[in-house]
Amino acid sequence: MSDSQSFEQDVLNELGDDKLQEIAGLLGTDAAGAQDVVGTTVSALSGDLQDKAAAADPAEADEVRQAFAEVESAEQPPASGEQPLQGVAAFGGLGGLAAGGMMSGVLARMSKPVANAVSKKTGIPAPTVSRVIEMLIPVVLAVLTKRAASTKADGAAPKASASSGGLGDLLGQILGGKK
Repeated sequence: MSDSQSFEQDVLNELGDDKLQEIAGLLGTDAAGAQDVVGTTVSALSGDLQDKAAAADPAEADEVRQAFAEVESAEQPPASGEQPLQGVAAFGGLGGLAAGGMMSGVLARMSKPVANAVSKKTGIPAPTVSRVIEMLIPVVLAVLTKRAASTKADGAAPKASASSGGLGDLLGQILGGKK
């Protein structure tokens, strides 16, 4: 996970070929089409996370801050030398990872607006995009956890529980600073 590798690419790598083919089948497209939809969806999710963190509503920003604090303190999924989806499988669905529970809830609540936005952009029905998002949430959690651990190991990550500026810095580091 180098700095030059995008958050979207990390999600695709964690997703693996089998799950990408499963998404392609769901969408009725090929792997390249599925990659485009996954990239668009992950970009929309990460942008919405950044928007929520910067929200004028302190409760929204605090919820994201707490969720990232949980992600920061999560145990590392298996090392990258193991099968790529083993880290994802350990999440066991939307609430499977104890430390990812709050973040999975944040992502799940964002799924409908993100599905509608991706649907408008791609022409794919929103319910189909919602099913793709359900498949992506555990993968996104795995990548967030790995990136948080990586930035923490580098000593560069501010604590998510710090000021909102600290959260913005953390999000920029973990998500690649893009909306």
